[in-house]
Amino acid sequence: MNQGATRPETPRERHERETLEADLESSPIRGTPLRQQLRNFRPDPASGVRALGGPTAWMRRLRAIEDAVEQHERQLDEAWRALAEDVEDPAAFAAAWRELAGNWSFAQVNELIERHNRNFPAEARLAMDPRTRDFVRINGRSYLREPLDERWVLARFPPDRDAALRG
Repeated sequence: MNQGATRPETPRERHERETLEADLESSPIRGTPLRQQLRNFRPDPASGVRALGGPTAWMRRLRAIEDAVEQHERQLDEAWRALAEDVEDPAAFAAAWRELAGNWSFAQVNELIERHNRNFPAEARLAMDPRTRDFVRINGRSYLREPLDERWVLARFPPDRDAALRG
C-alpha cells in the first residue's frame, strides 16, 4: 500500500517525459489556452436511477412492434406461397391475394404503432428543433412509424404468382 508515496522515475518514464518536453518546445500552440469543447450532456443522478430499471416503456414497445411485424411477415409469406401453389391462374391469384391483403388484420400492431407515435417524444425526452418546431430527427429519420395496411403487404409480397413460386 503506497498511498501518497512517490516512487522513483523509471528510465522508460524519463525517456517519455524528455520526448514530450522536446515536442512541446517546437509546438506552435505552446502557451496558448486550449479551446474548450462543450458537450450537450449533463450527467445527473436521475439518469443513473433510470438505467437501473432496465428497458424503458418505449424500448419495450418498439421491441413488441418489431416482433409483431416479423410475425406478420412470416405469416404473410406462408400465405403468399400457399396461395400461389393452390391457384394456377395468375389473374385469379392476383385478385385473391389483393383480397387477402385487404382483409389482413393489423389491429394489434397498429395500436402499438399509434401509441408509439403519440408517446415516444415524451418518454424518450426528445429535444425540440426550433427551426422546424418539431422534435429532432433520429439518425436523419422521423420517429413516427407508419401503420401497416394493404399497401404495406403488396409492397413486400406483390400479387405476382411467379414471384411467389420463386420466392
